[in-house]
Amino acid sequence: MEETSGGPVAEDVRRRILSMLAQGMLRPGSRLGTEREMAETFAVSRSTLRSALLPLSQAGVLERRTGRNGGTFVRADVVQRNAAELVGLPARLHSGGHTSTSRVLGTDRRPATAIEAEALEVPLGTDIFTIRRLRFADGVPLSVDLACFVAGRMNDLLEQPLGGSLYELLQVRYGLTPATTTETIEVVSASPREAQWLDVAHRKPLLAITRVTRDDTGRPFEYAYDLFRADRVRLTATSHGTVGAVQRSVSTTA
Repeated sequence: MEETSGGPVAEDVRRRILSMLAQGMLRPGSRLGTEREMAETFAVSRSTLRSALLPLSQAGVLERRTGRNGGTFVRADVVQRNAAELVGLPARLHSGGHTSTSRVLGTDRRPATAIEAEALEVPLGTDIFTIRRLRFADGVPLSVDLACFVAGRMNDLLEQPLGGSLYELLQVRYGLTPATTTETIEVVSASPREAQWLDVAHRKPLLAITRVTRDDTGRPFEYAYDLFRADRVRLTATSHGTVGAVQRSVSTTA
């Protein structure tokens, strides 16, 4: 049976949902429930509920997802991020009209692994600080970030407030300003722990961005591995100069 926008009862349900959004009772990414749960909540038939939801889905206010973790959700806007940009994520989100919050999942001081030591250009086993954070855009999980820094260049880093922009903190306290950054981008599958953090299904595709950031002397001070929800971020890239001056490296694995 084809869905329609319904009559006055369906219109009342639509107005109630929009009122909940306006009052902040529902936020981007909020799950309203399954069709049956919502019909019970609003005390209407499932056919009336479908009629109420149709215009909101067509307008991009709501999205309906199928599957085990399905239901009706308040649509969360896609975040646009420039590849290899030198701006911290909070600044990028705010410039795009999004709210930004972070939750520190864990910190550590430990010897650098071979990969970390090579990226940071320090001897194997050099002490590094690691900071893992869950980042939110508009109240919805966006990414899990793991940042590694050479401990000797910022001995009291883990004693500082780490919920905001690390780049701003590094610049103000340690005089470190990002001058260049190199990123490698690939698609990976969410592990059970990553899926729980990001509120996605296990094995859901994620964008993995490995980053090395250097200061104005060319010395690397950050090695990072960020996992973004693929349904919430759009990457853009801009090249300048002639075709011959642009170099791209593409690698594939079987």
